[in-house]
Order: sequence, then C-alpha cells, then structure tokens
Amino acid sequence: MIAPGKIIGLHVGSVERLANAGPGGKGLMTAYRKTPVTGAVRVEALGISGDTQANRRFHGGPEKAVYGYPVSGYAAWRTEIAAIADRFVPGAMGENLVVDGQDEASLCIGDIIRCGTATLQIAQIREPCSTFAAVLGTSRVIKAMKKSGRCGWYYRVLDAGMMAPGDSHDVIERPNPDWSVARLAAFAAGRSGTIAALEQLATLPGLTPAWQIKAAKALAEQRGPT
Repeated sequence: MIAPGKIIGLHVGSVERLANAGPGGKGLMTAYRKTPVTGAVRVEALGISGDTQANRRFHGGPEKAVYGYPVSGYAAWRTEIAAIADRFVPGAMGENLVVDGQDEASLCIGDIIRCGTATLQIAQIREPCSTFAAVLGTSRVIKAMKKSGRCGWYYRVLDAGMMAPGDSHDVIERPNPDWSVARLAAFAAGRSGTIAALEQLATLPGLTPAWQIKAAKALAEQRGPT
C-alpha cells in the first residue's frame, strides 16, 4: 500500500529583485521566494494561478509546472548546515507544495497524484541552481542537494483543478514502482548509470522528454561505437 500524503503548505511567488546576488552582486531577478496561500487556488498546464518564473529557460513550463518538496526533508538540512538552520523552513526550497507523509524515497517518477480536484504527475527531479545558492546565502547547498538527493520533484498537470492546503496528496497510479524520485536523483549524481538503468530511463513512462534524451545519450556513450 502506498502511504497517503497531504498538502500542508501551498506557495506562489512573483518576480522580485534579490539584492546583493547574481553576477558581481548586482542583484538577481527571481520568483524563488514564495508567499503562503491559505485558500484554494487553480492549477493549470503552466502552473498555479499567481505563481510565475523569472528565468523560463530553466524554470516553469508544462514539464515543471509545479514544484513539490517533503516537509520531512528540512530536519536533515538544519542538521547538515547548522549555521543557517533558521533558514530551512517550509518554502525555503522555493516549492509550491509542501508535502507531508511522502518523500523522494516513497514517491516515484510517473506517479499520478490527486490533489483536490486537480490531477498531477511527477515528471522529474529538481536540480540545484545558482539562484538556490543565492537565496540561501551559500553555495554549499548545491553540493549538499546533489549528494543527499533531498531535491523534491516537479509535476506536470494532467487535469486542471483547484487545490488548497489540507488537501490530500494521494498516488492513484504508479507506472514505475522501481524508479523512486530518490533513484533518479542518484542517477543524476552519477551513482546509478548502469546500462540496464539507462535503457529503462530512455523510455520511462512519465519521465520528461529532456531526461529521456539525457539517458539515451548516456546509454549511447556507455555502449560505445556499434
């Protein structure tokens, strides 16, 4: 039986200037920082109403429409980087959904999730970026996320609908029970790139096309000239 989950926080953000960040400390335009929402909001193919992204080359779009993070992950962050422990609170990862009862080990790529009246699908892991480091104030978080796999996950929206804090976060279909979010994170960190694994990832149902292409390229490199 798949453990049930619950949305205990829902956040949206608009683009703002982050002072003393970015190249040369000249400031960085980002929608990383999110504001909690107390009521129901609509989610559609490109994300949650009221949420936006500054750099749409790497963030947002239908394959990264919503970002989820497990509330259980924060305790390890506070322990690992104790000097800024007070910064590791729900929302610190820039997530839209704070999920209780489930995490990277218990959720799988391709999982179809019912949240309120919306249906989402876990499409890929989150990869750390320079904005993540800028907001938290240290580049240590980039290496730590890659090493630990405490990355959270992106969803695509299969069915638009309404969701709110307190709604369930229940897995209603699981096409890839062998491919947890944690396993894909390990692959991204270079710890799971066997030929058999790459063969699966190259056509894994629900995995984003970008990640399928990465896997196919890595597979071709491992196989070598034919």
